[in-house]
Amino acid sequence: MPLDQAVNEIEGFLLWEAEKDRARTRAQAFCAGLPWLTDTQRREVELRYCQDQRDASRTYLERIATRSAALRTEYEGVYRALRRRLITVFLSGTVAVAVLVTVVAAGLNAR
Repeated sequence: MPLDQAVNEIEGFLLWEAEKDRARTRAQAFCAGLPWLTDTQRREVELRYCQDQRDASRTYLERIATRSAALRTEYEGVYRALRRRLITVFLSGTVAVAVLVTVVAAGLNAR
């Protein structure tokens, strides 16, 4: 496995763990506003809240990943088109300069 891929996987793992911690913290804060819950009810509500937050986060991240891939494809296409145009302009300019030099040189030799 290439180093970049391993780093990306580790980073993804750490980000997901942080997201789970955030969901747990939010669940606890939510339950703190419900003082009438028993300990068992509180654990159940926290568990369901965390699961709901993780599901929402996963859905959101999957949408972002899909959009990122689409943008990457789009931008790569635009980059290739711009690169082709630049090469075309450069080659056209080079040919124009070569023709101009040839014409000027032929004119000077004709004298």
